[in-house]
Amino acid sequence: MSVTSYRRIVIGDVHGHYEGLMRLLDAIAPTSDDQVYFLGDLIDRGPQSAQVVNFVKDSPYQCLLGNHEQMLLNILTKRIPTPTVQAWLYSGGQATVASYEEATIPHDHLEWFDNLPTYIDLGDIWLVHAGVNPFIPLTEQTANQLCWVRDEFHSIEEPYFSDKLMIIGHTITFTLPGVPPGQLARGQGWLDIDTGAYHPRSGWLTGLDITNNLVYQANVLKNCIRISPLEEIVTTVNPKQFHVNRRNKCFA
Repeated sequence: MSVTSYRRIVIGDVHGHYEGLMRLLDAIAPTSDDQVYFLGDLIDRGPQSAQVVNFVKDSPYQCLLGNHEQMLLNILTKRIPTPTVQAWLYSGGQATVASYEEATIPHDHLEWFDNLPTYIDLGDIWLVHAGVNPFIPLTEQTANQLCWVRDEFHSIEEPYFSDKLMIIGHTITFTLPGVPPGQLARGQGWLDIDTGAYHPRSGWLTGLDITNNLVYQANVLKNCIRISPLEEIVTTVNPKQFHVNRRNKCFA
């Protein structure tokens, strides 16, 4: 029997919850041999985005571009209409700015965001922040699609990849049909691990140990940890019954 000497661990949307992330990593206890991946959306909504970015940026871990990092880059480097800026501030950007000393985001953070990949291919596992547009080939997917897609991806009835499981964040799992707060969501060829760390209905920040099919969760509201076998904490979403509650469309 072959023995794997390292774990592959994927962490969902942190959204500025540095203390919760530290508790989660303490529970996971990654070694120098383990491979740790972040799905993006390190920033916004929570109170300590700057601390989260500093930690992940200076760590040996890999991180994807999330839609919130993309929004920040666009706002600070392009001519963006005022309503778009206001939408970002409303979606947690104000908390991000406040987390930085003198409300100034350093250039090295912006440069790091700008160089984050939009997906990571691990062979049998494909990591991406939001998903893919299921109607076009991979070579034609844009950063906007990989960071923002929702409905048309979650409702697919056949896996996009025949030989890879896609692990995503971006959409809080309880906004999908039939998924309770804190549960992971599984669809056709995809697994969503964004359990809504910032949201008062949940508070759970999730890390998935792919190697051992274990789910580690830290609740940022209740300061507690739980560890569960994957099959005990995942709900399968039926694409034929799929819909996204329109009241939850603000959960970007």
